[in-house]
Amino acid sequence: MENAVFVGGGGEEYGVKQGLALNYANRHGLVAGATGTGKTVTLQILAEGFSAAGVPVFLSDVKGDLSGLAKPGSASFKLHEAFTSRAAKIGFDDYTYEGFPVTFWDLLGRQGHPVRTTVAEMGPLLLSRLLELSEAQEGILNIAFRLADEEGLPLLDLKDLQALLVWVGENRDQLSLRYGNVSVQSIGAIQRRLLVLENQGGAQLFGEPALELSDIMLTDKAGRGRINILVADQLMGSPRLYATFLLWLLSELFEELPEVGDPDKPKLVFFFDEAHLLFEDAPKALIDKVEQVARLIRSKGVGVYFITQNPADVPEDILGQLGNRVQHALRAFTAKDRKELKHAAETYRDNPRFSIEDAIREVGVGEAVTSMLEKKGVPGMAERTLIRPPSSQLGPIEPGERAAQINASPVAGKYEELIDKRSAYEILAKRAADAAKEAEEAEARAEEEEERAREFKQARRYSRDDDDDRRSSRSRSGRGDSFGEKLTKNVMKELTGTTGRRIVRGILGGLFRGR
Repeated sequence: MENAVFVGGGGEEYGVKQGLALNYANRHGLVAGATGTGKTVTLQILAEGFSAAGVPVFLSDVKGDLSGLAKPGSASFKLHEAFTSRAAKIGFDDYTYEGFPVTFWDLLGRQGHPVRTTVAEMGPLLLSRLLELSEAQEGILNIAFRLADEEGLPLLDLKDLQALLVWVGENRDQLSLRYGNVSVQSIGAIQRRLLVLENQGGAQLFGEPALELSDIMLTDKAGRGRINILVADQLMGSPRLYATFLLWLLSELFEELPEVGDPDKPKLVFFFDEAHLLFEDAPKALIDKVEQVARLIRSKGVGVYFITQNPADVPEDILGQLGNRVQHALRAFTAKDRKELKHAAETYRDNPRFSIEDAIREVGVGEAVTSMLEKKGVPGMAERTLIRPPSSQLGPIEPGERAAQINASPVAGKYEELIDKRSAYEILAKRAADAAKEAEEAEARAEEEEERAREFKQARRYSRDDDDDRRSSRSRSGRGDSFGEKLTKNVMKELTGTTGRRIVRGILGGLFRGR
């Protein structure tokens, strides 16, 4: 079909051919249906159609089946006859097998190019959603981001955020005066959540080099849009990480791309598979964010297509903006199922030829009730449609073939090596080291002063004792000499006197007499 992605249809029972007009492809869309009804094949043929029209595509491969887009289908495939028969029935005359240019991405870096963002680019709102934080904990995370801006602390990876939270805890008394209560318990809870995220492989999402949006908006030499496949089979084990990453990418496209109005074809088509994961237990602020992005991003030339089991998984305000619809079968086994089936049917433009509610219940695998936007953006009448067969391989390619695709990619080698730039962790570590060194030097100076003072005091004490001894010695000596002098003087006085002379004569006389 000219200027449209051929979806299917054809035949008396299925009415006219159905095509998704390229100039309305940025008006968003929905692919819904129960498990096993053909949503993955519909996603595959839409990606092929957009790529062939020169429109880059981003989608996630949650089952591991979509890698087959890189390889042509084969006549030896067991469904070859069924495919060719269906192509003839719906008037798909130029149906051939064909592979498409594919770029593989993987948050874990195992089966595709590593895809990263920074903590700062993720922002506190999405990060709080990812970590399942309470309102109080989210408030502290917002304080941390504010401080990072004010202090010039780049937040690139998780260790940067962890180091910043430690710094916030150490300075909580001063910060509480400015921002309100900053509790150690809340900081500890955030740190534990970050540890859980690390154990789930989330640490590999954050760092540099970060993903450049231009690398998911490439075309090949033939002008076909590259199909960017996010490997998500293992990532689905961490559903919040998966949903938060895709929402971040959508938000980045909204914030970074320029306004283009209504282009002849989209600049990028973004498929959000397992969309219910985005809205489950999501806070109102996040739902409002998604609604804003869905409403305004079409003016950036980006079409967003939600893939989910039931239209009821998507909030009403967002569902109302999804103009292109492919509704596979819904099963009605309970009263709730019947109510949701009726509600889904009411969102389509009536077709007098059949009951939409009955058709949604009865369509088989590979069939759907479709409605595409027509002139002036008016929803087309609902039609029962046979979905066209894929041109690329149905099912995954071999690991060796995947490796060859990765090595031949235009971004090969650009994101593989992690770059650890100087950021908040290194800056705060240096501050702590400088503070510790300064404290050590101050302590050494204090000890030196204390030792000097101690020696001075000891020296003063020793000096006073010596002076006292000398003074005491002189005092004792002075008192002794005075007494001796007095005694000698008294004796000499007596001897030189009359009495003394008589005594001397008496003694000498006696001696001479005796002789």
